[in-house]
This record gives sequence, C-alpha cells and structure tokens, in this order.
Amino acid sequence: MPRTRVFLVPGFFGFTHFGDFRYWMHVRDHLLVAMAARRTRPEIHHVPTLPTASLARRAVVLLETIADVADEDDSLILIGHSTGGLDARLLTTPGVRLPTELPVERWASRVRSVVSVSTPHFGAPTAAFFTGLQGQKLLRTISALTVELIRFGTVPLPALVALAGVLPSRESLGLGRGAAGVLDQVYQLVLKDFQPDRRREIETYFREATGDQTLLLQLTPEAMLLFEALAPPREGTRYGSVITRSPDPSLRGVFRTGARPLEQAKYALYRGLHLLARGTPEDVLPPLALQQREALVRAYGGLPSPNDSDGMVPTRSQVWGAVLHACKADHLDVIGHFHDPEHHPSHTDWLRSGSGFDRSAFERLWDDVAIFVTPGGGVPPPAS
Repeated sequence: MPRTRVFLVPGFFGFTHFGDFRYWMHVRDHLLVAMAARRTRPEIHHVPTLPTASLARRAVVLLETIADVADEDDSLILIGHSTGGLDARLLTTPGVRLPTELPVERWASRVRSVVSVSTPHFGAPTAAFFTGLQGQKLLRTISALTVELIRFGTVPLPALVALAGVLPSRESLGLGRGAAGVLDQVYQLVLKDFQPDRRREIETYFREATGDQTLLLQLTPEAMLLFEALAPPREGTRYGSVITRSPDPSLRGVFRTGARPLEQAKYALYRGLHLLARGTPEDVLPPLALQQREALVRAYGGLPSPNDSDGMVPTRSQVWGAVLHACKADHLDVIGHFHDPEHHPSHTDWLRSGSGFDRSAFERLWDDVAIFVTPGGGVPPPAS
C-alpha cells in the first residue's frame, strides 16, 4: 500500500547521527499529530548528513536515505531546515546529475512537496567568514556547544563567557585578539563533559567536517547566484518556504535578557552571530512575487532589509516558492530549540535572541506546514 513519507533534512547543526542529539525531535512529534488530524499518517524519517559537505554530497545522502526505505509508489515529502532546504531543492532539480549510481529521477519524480525552513536560497554572509581558520574554529566550537546544550540542557558558563568575549561587536566584524587560542580552550572545555567514547566520536566527526568545507564556499551570496540559475523547480512538485526574522541586538535586549550570567552570555553569542549575518548584497535578491511580499509585510509590518536575519540566515534570502509561514523567530527556535522547560520533552533555548517564540508559535508554524504537505492542502490562509 502506498505510503506518505516525510524526510527531515538537517542543516548546519545537523549532527543527527549522535544518538542523543535531538535536532528534529519536537518537529517530528508535532508533525505526526498535525498530519494525523488531516487524515494523513506519515512515516517520518531523519536524514543523516555531514553539515559542511558539498550540496551534491548532501543531496546524495538524502537520496540514499530515500532509496533505503521508500517504495516506488510512495509519496515523498522533503522538509529541510537551513541548508537542508538546498539539499531538497538540488535533489528535485530536473535533470540533475549527482555523484551516485542510484537512479535519481526515479525517486525525485516521487517528491510531491519540498518545504524549506530558514534556508539560505540566496546565500548567507556568514558562510564566507566560516571558511577562514578562525571561522572554522568558531563553527566547530559553537557546534560542540549546541550538542552539549541540547543533550544536557546547559553549557559551562566559563566556556560561554569566553566565547562571547571574542565574538564580533558593532565596532568590528572580526574576532577578538587571541580568538584562536580561546576557541581551542572552549572546545576542549566542552568535550570534558562527555564520556571518553562519545568525546572521541565528536572529535572525529568535527575533524572530518572541518576537512570538507565545500558547502561553506557554495553558500556565499555570489556562489548561490549560480545555484539559483541551475536549480529551477520541478514541474509537479510544490515548493514552500518558512521565513524567520529575529530582533536586532540592542541595549533593550540586554536588559530584557535579565541578570543571569548564562543568559547574558547566550545573548552576546547571538549578537555576534547576528552581526556576521548582515550585509546581503541587494543585487542577489530577486523581486518578490505578490504572495511573498504580502506574507512578509503581514508578518513584519514591512519588507525585511538586507541586514535583517534570524541570527544565521538573512530573512530575504529564505524566500523561495510560496511563503507558508513567516514569523519572529531565530534560526533554532523553529525546530523546537526555544525556552520552554515545562513541556515534556523540554525545549532548550540556545540562541537567546529575545524573539518571543514559544510553544504556541511553534505549533502554528508546523500546523501550516502540515496543511501544505497533506493531500489536497495548499498555502495556509493568513492568520486572523
């Protein structure tokens, strides 16, 4: 009997092969409920991938995951967060040639919907920064802290304070003096909290990821112009996007964060990342369709500027296909990593952006995605 299969494709922080790393857990749980309410009971699959491998290599991993579990009469739905949305787009590109012996067209033709969530369709300025030596160390350190926070619910305060101290400020977009040494120290401090076997696994994983930085080179705004030209939509596949924008860092944000040192350090981390995400060249952003423009204006009171982002990806860069949902959220809020310790399983905030994103906002977002991907669904109507 044909089935509906949903494939959840991770992005930069996609360390899904760590058994206790809960990248998509909250999304999966809610999608099952939301789609069942619309008389669809999907099989949901997590896609493993190396976060910084090339888009072609990542798309092959997605294809391999599909081929391992799907039957040829199944309906396939691809949902990608961050760069995972680009993997899904590349796989469904008509006539795409990927480095694999698998029959790409056989499976790509079964994809009914592609949903990209906070995806850099037109590039991200942070990508160029992360390709440098200091940028690589910063990405590795933030990634390790992310694994620790989501696994344990907290991170060592000294590590976070030290990291915040070398991140960019409004006066400079470079890292502070001695940043490379500080980042190495923070990384080692984080690893101490893991058991030896897991520590070696994490070290090996990040060493391999650092050795292949192809994706970061492909994600610059200039490089993504070529991707856009070569990756048109597939006829018969519906494409939708979820758009995120978080507040500009400010003195008011510092006060609203409160006096707890850990939360202040998280906010400093967010401020640094937000500054790195600024400055998308306007000439790489295409004109918006009427539906896209109206959705952004309705959500944000006006069109986002090239400097607006979710702390990682410029907001305007995320628009591709129909806008299914636009909200005030940071890059990790939308996959369930916001502050809600009372919910079971608990939500753990990482980017302390002050977005105000909460459980009800999370459910509205993924309800809209469920409407789009279930049979007979379309673009969700505007919220009243």
